[in-house]
Amino acid sequence: MLLSKAWASFEADKRIEGFSPQTLRAYQLQSLLLIDYFKDVDMELLDTNRLKEYLAISGKHLKSASLAHRIRFMKSFFRWAHEEGYLSKNPTSKIKEPKVGKRIPKYLTEREIEHLRESCHSPMEKAIFEFMFSTGCRIGEIVALEKNHINWSNQSAIVRGKGDKEREVYFNTRCDIWLKRYMETRTDHNTAIFLTARQPHQMSVAQMRYIIKRISNRAEINKEIHPHQLRHSYATHLMNNGAPIEVIQSLMWHEKSETTKIYAQLSGRLRKEYYQKYF
Repeated sequence: MLLSKAWASFEADKRIEGFSPQTLRAYQLQSLLLIDYFKDVDMELLDTNRLKEYLAISGKHLKSASLAHRIRFMKSFFRWAHEEGYLSKNPTSKIKEPKVGKRIPKYLTEREIEHLRESCHSPMEKAIFEFMFSTGCRIGEIVALEKNHINWSNQSAIVRGKGDKEREVYFNTRCDIWLKRYMETRTDHNTAIFLTARQPHQMSVAQMRYIIKRISNRAEINKEIHPHQLRHSYATHLMNNGAPIEVIQSLMWHEKSETTKIYAQLSGRLRKEYYQKYF
């Protein structure tokens, strides 16, 4: 089977399985790079050595994490082709990912959070910031949020996350107040929670990123700030206040506990308390 036809079938299968649009776009890019290198050849012509050569040449200037992502796509793609009967054997079965060192997530201190909070000028900015920080949601989950996803009496919302999975998240009283104040300023009938100010329509990820950047510029914090830092800060805040790893894992909706445990390395204040308690 030609690479292009195999990719089309693979993408259709993964779409049915519920892979997110972001994952499919990332995989599509990898498939285009693969086809560009080998041209549109029959998959059976690609053995392990040829694929390793491709990785060595195309991945020469890639960081370990990017190379690992490329290999994961290839292993998934060729394993699927083998299982579907398009290949007599899987040429990627013996290809291993590079070891990727765990990076400690960047987070914001409580003082920096307060600076950002004070730099929000409008009810919309305050609502976005408080919702992002108090729920730990990813930015893509927030822009997709609709009015009927909010349970005001329970201070919770249903968001659609990775793998198109729905989950319940919770927000605090401060967020509840600013969300309601923001909703009171609106006269439209749009179902989306967050709208653009001009010609109101559902906010995009890029537009929400710009708003967070605008807030951070006003706060004059001497570091680059991006929305995902608020998710990291949410987890760190929970950790510093004594939340068990299992609780944080559940609230963050991490599939693996190893993903959550990295936040334990951030919790300097908590580590100091343990040191003073036990040493």
